[in-house]
This record gives sequence, C-alpha cells and structure tokens, in this order.
Amino acid sequence: MPYRRTPRVQARLDDQRVAIVDAAIEQLAEQGYAGCSMAAVAAKAGVATGSVYRHFPGKADLVAEVFRQVVSREVAAVEQAATGTGTVTEQVVAVFETFAGRALKAPRLAYALLAEPVDAPVEEQRLVFRRAFRDVIARRITDGVAAGLLPPQDAEITAAALVGAAAEVLIGPLTAGDTDSISELFTFTVRALGGSDASDS
Repeated sequence: MPYRRTPRVQARLDDQRVAIVDAAIEQLAEQGYAGCSMAAVAAKAGVATGSVYRHFPGKADLVAEVFRQVVSREVAAVEQAATGTGTVTEQVVAVFETFAGRALKAPRLAYALLAEPVDAPVEEQRLVFRRAFRDVIARRITDGVAAGLLPPQDAEITAAALVGAAAEVLIGPLTAGDTDSISELFTFTVRALGGSDASDS
C-alpha cells in the first residue's frame, strides 16, 4: 500500500512550510534576493537545509512563493486605499501614498520586490504584481472617465505607465533613503490623470 501521511504528520509539515516561508520573508527583508540562500533561510527557520528542499525545489521556487504571499498583502492594501473617500484622482494618489509608505517601512524587501535582479520564476511573480497593481488603478481611471471626472484615456496604459514610474522613482528612496522625490511622484500622478497640478487632487 502507498504511504499516506497521517493528519498529524501533514499538520506538522504544513506548519514547517509556513515557518520556512516566514523565515524567507525575514531573510529577504534583511539581505535581499542575493542573500536569501536556502541555507540562510533554514538557519533562520531553525530547520535543516534538507527540510527547506523538501518543500521547495530551489531558491527561486521559495522566493516566488514569498512574492506571492507578500504581493497579495500589498495589493489588498492598495485596493483598500483606492476605495476610500475622495475624488477619483485622490483615490489613485492614495494608492501610491499607501504603496510608498509601506515600501519605506521595509526598504530592502520592497527593493527586492521591485527591482533587484532575480531568477525567472521570481520575475514572473513580479510581473503578476505589477499587473495586479495596474488593474487596481485602471479600475479607478475607468470609473473616472465614465463619470466625466477624468479626460478620455486608455485606462490600462495610463495605469501601467504610472506603476512603471512609481517603481522607478522609488528605487532612489529605497536604496539611498532620499524621499524628496516621492512628493513629485504624487504630482506627476495628478498630471498624468489630466490635472494641472497637485492642487487639482
């Protein structure tokens, strides 16, 4: 008969997987992708390196799972910001304020999510993140255009351009700590949506 795991064994393995992913998030936040080795994650999780490989075939697979979990939380946060009170423009700016604020609280992790060189499986998750972020903004723009609150535009293209700009602008604050450019990002967002300056938001 094939071996079947008991519920107790499966629960222990599930708990171990959670601990490994949590440790990988911490390691990524401290050392970035380059320093997120399987051995380092194992040490932080308090398990043998072989135990990490039991759950994940390699580093890229592990970090891809980290990306999926972290990104889902980030998208939920900006989605909530986008459904707040205020004008459509204020809601879109709130998305970037929320994202930038959260990124600056964990700059090494945010840099890994946005720009650090990574392997292909992780890059795929990065693209998923950008598209999800884009879609949150595109929905607000679509609603604004339909209501006559924003000038006619391709919502997905505008949203994608804004996400790309945000990712590029944030690299400086995340790596050098200079946050002066972030307020300019908000002004740029207002203008890209069709406003003349930040006061239009």
